[in-house]
Amino acid sequence: MAKKSDKIVFIGTGRRKKSIARVRLVEGTGAITVNGSSLDEYFGTEILKVIVKQPLTATNTLSKYDVICKVQGGGYTGQAGAIRHGISRALVEANSEYKSTLKSNGFLTRDPRMKERKKYGLKKARKAPQFSKR
Repeated sequence: MAKKSDKIVFIGTGRRKKSIARVRLVEGTGAITVNGSSLDEYFGTEILKVIVKQPLTATNTLSKYDVICKVQGGGYTGQAGAIRHGISRALVEANSEYKSTLKSNGFLTRDPRMKERKKYGLKKARKAPQFSKR
C-alpha cells in the first residue's frame, strides 16, 4: 500500500505466459486504464474485457476502484490474464476478506503454462522434419 497525494494506492503484479502487468488500484469510480488508453480501446474483443473485470465483479467492487495498469510482453490474451492476476493481488492487499472469494474462483493462482522451448534437431518444440525411408 502506497500513499500518493491523499489517495491510498494498492499495488499488485500479475503474470501469465510472457506478459507482466503492474496494477494500481485507486479509490474512484471504476475506470480501467491499460497502458494509457481505456479498456475498450485497448482490448478489441468483449471476452478479454470480461476477463479483466472478473475479480472486480466477483468481489462487487467494480465501481469502487479505478484500475491503472501497465502491461508488456505476450499477446492480448496473456495480457488480459496478467491484468486479472494483478487486480486480484491488489484487491487482497486492499481487503484480506476478498482472498477466499478470489482464491475459490482461481484468480490468485498464477497460470504456470508457458511456451515449450524448441529442441535441437526439430523444427519447432515437437515438430520433426519429414521422414523418408529412401
